[in-house]
Amino acid sequence: AWKLWKDEKPLELLNPALRNDYSRNEVTKCIQLGLLCVQEDPADRPTMATIVLKLNRHSAKLPMPKQPAFVFDSRTDGRMPDKGLESDQSTTQSMPSSINEVSITELYPR
Repeated sequence: AWKLWKDEKPLELLNPALRNDYSRNEVTKCIQLGLLCVQEDPADRPTMATIVLKLNRHSAKLPMPKQPAFVFDSRTDGRMPDKGLESDQSTTQSMPSSINEVSITELYPR
């Protein structure tokens, strides 16, 4: 989403099944709000009250989003590497869930 926004092509995020049955301005506003919600500095993120207000106004002026804290490299497409299936979770090693090693969350495959 960030790369398409930065390249000024946010509408490429849309499912082609929508065809032209959407408002370009509304979709762009929703994408912009979504990117604002994942800003690295929590102080830069809008509150839920602000989001609701902006969604309900037609001419709401929004700040431009900065690069989010997590941006997946296009080489990995945001997917975790395949490790194979393990039948016993107690013997399974956990994998970091962040490619850039910023996250502390770990996944435990079933």
